Amino acid sequence: MAAESSHLHHQQQQQLAAILGPDSAPFETLISHLMSASNEQRSQAEVIFNLCKQHDPDSLTLKLAQLLQLSPHPEARAMAAVLLRKLLTRDDAFLWPRLSLSTQSSLKSILLASIQSENAKSISKKLCDTVSELASNILPDNGWPELLPFMFTCVSSDNFKLQESAFLIFAQLSQYIGDTLIPHIKHLHAVFLNCLTNSVNFDVKIAALNAVINFIQCLTSSSDRDRFQDLLPSMMRTLTEALNNGNEATAQEALELLIELAGTEPRFLRRQLVDVVGSMLQIAEAESLEEGTRHLAIEFVITLAEARERAPGMMRKLPQFISRLFAILMKMLLDIEDDPAWHTAETEDEDAGETSNYSVGQECLDRLAIALGGNTIVPVASEQLPAYLAAPEWQKHHAALIALAQIAEGCAKVMVKNLEQVLSMVLNSFHDPHPRVRWAAINAIGQLSTDLGPDLQNQFHQRVIPALAGSMDDFQNPRVQAHAASAVLNFSENCTPEILTPYLDGIVSKLLVLLQNGKQMVQEGALTALASVADSSQEHFQKYYDAVMPYLKAILINATDKSNRMLRAKSMECISLVGMAVGKEKFRDDAKQVMEVLMSLQGSQMETDDPTTSYMLQAWARLCKCLGQDFLPYMSVVMPPLLQSAQLKPDVTITSADSDNEIEDSDDESMETITLGDKRIGIKTSVLEEKATACNMLCCYADELKEGFFPWIDQVAPTLVPLLKFYFHEEVRKAAVSAMPELLRSAKLAVEKGLAQGRNESYVKQLSDYIIPALVEALHKEPDTEICASMLDSLNECIQISGLLLDEGQVRSIVDEIKQVITASSSRKRERAERAKAEDFDAEESELIKEENEQEEEVFDQVGEILGTLIKTFKANFLLFFDELSTYLTPMWGKDKTPEERRIAICIFDDVAEQCREAALK
Repeated sequence: MAAESSHLHHQQQQQLAAILGPDSAPFETLISHLMSASNEQRSQAEVIFNLCKQHDPDSLTLKLAQLLQLSPHPEARAMAAVLLRKLLTRDDAFLWPRLSLSTQSSLKSILLASIQSENAKSISKKLCDTVSELASNILPDNGWPELLPFMFTCVSSDNFKLQESAFLIFAQLSQYIGDTLIPHIKHLHAVFLNCLTNSVNFDVKIAALNAVINFIQCLTSSSDRDRFQDLLPSMMRTLTEALNNGNEATAQEALELLIELAGTEPRFLRRQLVDVVGSMLQIAEAESLEEGTRHLAIEFVITLAEARERAPGMMRKLPQFISRLFAILMKMLLDIEDDPAWHTAETEDEDAGETSNYSVGQECLDRLAIALGGNTIVPVASEQLPAYLAAPEWQKHHAALIALAQIAEGCAKVMVKNLEQVLSMVLNSFHDPHPRVRWAAINAIGQLSTDLGPDLQNQFHQRVIPALAGSMDDFQNPRVQAHAASAVLNFSENCTPEILTPYLDGIVSKLLVLLQNGKQMVQEGALTALASVADSSQEHFQKYYDAVMPYLKAILINATDKSNRMLRAKSMECISLVGMAVGKEKFRDDAKQVMEVLMSLQGSQMETDDPTTSYMLQAWARLCKCLGQDFLPYMSVVMPPLLQSAQLKPDVTITSADSDNEIEDSDDESMETITLGDKRIGIKTSVLEEKATACNMLCCYADELKEGFFPWIDQVAPTLVPLLKFYFHEEVRKAAVSAMPELLRSAKLAVEKGLAQGRNESYVKQLSDYIIPALVEALHKEPDTEICASMLDSLNECIQISGLLLDEGQVRSIVDEIKQVITASSSRKRERAERAKAEDFDAEESELIKEENEQEEEVFDQVGEILGTLIKTFKANFLLFFDELSTYLTPMWGKDKTPEERRIAICIFDDVAEQCREAALK
């Protein structure tokens, strides 16, 4: 086969000769087949195209160039531009160096000639892509000296189309090879300024705006960036002129570009911040404009507030703007209709009647509060919300309560200090005549219980619990009842048994009434509330067990319809949490019966979107925690599907970041999009969540069953070890990290207790040799500081379990990694110190930096633990390594270090002295 593939059959040779020959028809047919709707025709054409590329790249490239220049068919010209771009992309099969010099120079001149002659806009754009692709590969080595002079000529010509093309290419070159353009910075500045100030064509202006913004982002020196400051007014004018001419589509393009600038280079806007933000708020306030335009203007201001790393505190200096923005967002919350579907409560859809204005307002209040913090937002809220609460319209009451709930997370520290006021505002609305306002008040209590707990629970339980209990009696409004039940869940999650217990009689009896309610939404709410009340009150729940369990089992057994799936799933959750709360003795008899039901469900075929699966995974794990070793007989039923869920492949779609076929992310919450470099990756979140749950459960079983988990290690270890580097989902990584020491411990105990099916210590060594290097390697690549700390913690536990089974090579790699960790940590601290010098640095910023430093100390703490373990394990043999490390550790004594770091350093040297006596005198 090998010999054959490099030599063509006679027949193929003839075919290629015809396609690449002087008659253009066969080649045009090949290209049209490449665009064919029939898969078969297309794949045959691809085979032939690739043969041409392999055997005669020169003729192929020239044929495509001719097609691009001469074909009367737009779709053929477009295809030629795209195929050329792919051939000229620098990848493993980079074609350019294989072309003869004469082909290269013909191609370059044909591309530039086509830019001048092509009239179809969409093809021009593709041509610019092709030119930029080639230029970014050959321009840095001066492989296309004619290009920049050509572009500067285009820009100063009086042909709008040429001007636009040149700017499109400048924009791409700034992204790919900005350094190559920097020597031309003076000239470029003049060209940009001239176009933005004087051009009368909007397409040209937008292209220039795009080029300027890309170019500013590639400038590394601040003096270069300062040189471009004077372009900002005309950049903003492009936007306002488009709006004044009623050209909102152009305005929206300009806004999207400016939002990008605000996110990546907020400092560029600082000197003219007042004007820029002022213009944006004017747009947001203009009711004559399209919603989409106003939403983008708001997005710009919020993006600027969020760009903290680069411009900390800049927006907090503009209180008058924050107050205007808050007022705009409050007004958007009024855009809500009283939809009958909300009142009938047949469907889950609790946002019936909410508009896109309403959801943007809601999301932005949350982001604004998180970005700016309570000291900035709470004064504004306390100035604006009372008028909303005093107004006659229900929409205004509703808006005020929704706003309170939205800002709670970002303003928690300040709101906790004014809890009395905040709570009175909310509790007064519990008796509002409009049910949607009552719903919003309950919603606020739920949110505040989460964000302001446990202070709220400790200080105000005697006001909050009775109010929620009263709302559970609102039988006219099932949605209010269901929401009151779920607020009980938020309240009890941050609550001690002592606070909750006195109210249990009343709450449990009300929830039992709701369980028998006709509306499924109410029953589901009651189940989740019961589960969390049981979880929070633990053994105090025993006295209600006999009253509650029969109802729960009835739902589990009878809710078999497709429409009841969620109800049944919630009943599993509730039963398993109640079982854990009351303990094995009380639960044992019912447990058997519940396990039978779960086992029969486990065997049945379920649809992929059935929530039962993930609820069942969690219920099994709780039952295991409750029953301990008595659970072992069920493992053979539980494990196969669990392993299957843990091994799920993420459902990923990849497109290029600038492609036109955007992943439809707006209407599908189950997709999450990440941009990595120039790729956009869309991932189905439901798959990731199921995978994360399953990994957590595996960790749970290993931890609970210890040596009893041994039979499963051979399947679980190869499933979880690769997931230490599963960068799509943090929860999956965290679970895999926590499971590592549990697996080793299980193997070690099983061998020690003679339960290891005849395996001996060499099996533990084999497992340790698999796990420890994998942890070290994952640690090297881990982007998240918090997960780094847990990896170090797990590594420490693994070293303690493996002990002397570690060989010198592994100790060496651990020590090298620790040096890396210390170095990386110091450089992160330096970056933060830099941020503290920024000109807008303020108290809120220093809070955030304090939190980040605490995480960093956690990392150092773990480093200290590991070194302690290695010293205790290898004693004097470790000193050789310790010498190398000491240059990394001695700086930790420094006066500039935190007391915590110094404490850790002292502990480490102390361990050395204690474990190695004489040898340690050094």
